[in-house]
Amino acid sequence: MKKGTIKVSVLYPSGEGKTFDMDYYLNKHSEMVTELLGDAMLGATVEEGLAGGEPDSKPPYHVIGSMYFESVEAFQNALAPHAEKIMGDIPNFTNIEPIIQISKVVI
Repeated sequence: MKKGTIKVSVLYPSGEGKTFDMDYYLNKHSEMVTELLGDAMLGATVEEGLAGGEPDSKPPYHVIGSMYFESVEAFQNALAPHAEKIMGDIPNFTNIEPIIQISKVVI
C-alpha cells in the first residue's frame, strides 16, 4: 500500500475460552464489510495467527483484519452509516472484543 494511506487494523486477541469462526468471518462478515464500505476501501487483508515470537508459543491474535483508505475521513464517512450493522455482526463469529487501531502507512 502506498505511503500516506490509512490502515484500519481490527485485532482479535487470542486467549483461554475465546472462539472465532473463520468461515463465517471470511464468507459473510468480510464480504458484507467490503460491500458496505464500497469504493472508499482501497484494499483489505485478513491474517490468521499461527504462533508468537517464541518457539512453540501461541499467537497473540487469532485474526488481524486490515482495511486501507485514502484518509481517516474517508474511513469514517464510509463506516458511519453502517457501523451498527457491522459491529452488530461480530457476535455471529466470535466472543472476542476486537481492538481497533487506525494508522498511517509510512513506508
